[in-house]
Amino acid sequence: MKEFLLIFRRENTTDNPPMSPEQLQAMMKPWQDWIGSIAAQNKLVTAGNRLETDGTVVKPGNIVTNGPFVEIKEAIGGYTIIKADSLAEATEISKGCPILFVGGSVEVRAIIPM
Repeated sequence: MKEFLLIFRRENTTDNPPMSPEQLQAMMKPWQDWIGSIAAQNKLVTAGNRLETDGTVVKPGNIVTNGPFVEIKEAIGGYTIIKADSLAEATEISKGCPILFVGGSVEVRAIIPM
């Protein structure tokens, strides 16, 4: 089996008000169910993490800038790593990702072992 990185993208919206604990729990439930179903198939490598919106970018010449600056509409919100026999299978697993129900997308990439 190969490992695949699933990258979760969504429209960058920094002007949304903070969610209530109830809203946060309601949002997380489909994610927990989806990740749980992957784990139940013994195909989960890393449960995944959400990413902060700020950070730094390191460029050639040891140039470090604040960022990543999201001048584009989409931002990476998180990731997970799964096991699958093929890109087609990993893509099929990705079709159940809850981010798709809120207008987001999932980028599926094979991980090449070093």
